[in-house]
Amino acid sequence: MRTHRDRKGFPGSRLVGDRTAAFYGRAIPQYAQGSLLDLGCGEAPLLGYYSDFVDSAALVDWANSRHANPLLDLIADLNEPLLLDAEKFDTVILSDVLEHIRKPQELLNEVSRVLRTGTGILLMNVPFYYSIHEEPFDFYRYTCYALNDMCENSGLKIIEISSLGGIPEIMIDLISKVLQQIPVVGRAAAATVQSVGALLANHGPGRLLSMRSADRFPLGYSVIAVKESAEEDAEAVWVQAKPR
Repeated sequence: MRTHRDRKGFPGSRLVGDRTAAFYGRAIPQYAQGSLLDLGCGEAPLLGYYSDFVDSAALVDWANSRHANPLLDLIADLNEPLLLDAEKFDTVILSDVLEHIRKPQELLNEVSRVLRTGTGILLMNVPFYYSIHEEPFDFYRYTCYALNDMCENSGLKIIEISSLGGIPEIMIDLISKVLQQIPVVGRAAAATVQSVGALLANHGPGRLLSMRSADRFPLGYSVIAVKESAEEDAEAVWVQAKPR
């Protein structure tokens, strides 16, 4: 399962994709249900996976997206109100999308509006220590505190916020992206760094460093939130992600 949306075949993003895929591989079987909305879906890398857990899926993306998808159900500017009925969806996925939105709070308000009250689930990931991408439409990086605040302001109760990777993942991603700029041999060198780095980050001291540094130096974040009903008032559960 591949989830990352950077330039196709870009080896500098492999480990990022692995960390993101691990999140959705864990969260989708547990939380995806009913009617699902995949917002900013790109090439819909998760479609083949969540299809096994939901009754229906609606794919939405921008016009002239860099990730053309002939399966789109709706073409929409996610900076504008969604032309979708309220309380229509049981699950919404926002994968590597929120950083590209000019007014992210307004999009989260729309996500909350279209989710079913009390049961509707948002699954989301965003980058943090990550290079500018898909410019000029790369606007923000969010801390866990900003994500929590924006979700709460939208009526979305946090179930879990997890750091996706730490210092080892950041360094591996950075080094491989620098290497891939070298003519002829750069892509192969970057791919080698990603492969070796993944082994180091997943085992022994590398894994320990990733776990201990993820809180202060996150590569990105994953979020699971539910649209709360008016009478609900529970506290967020903060989870430190472990590299998978």
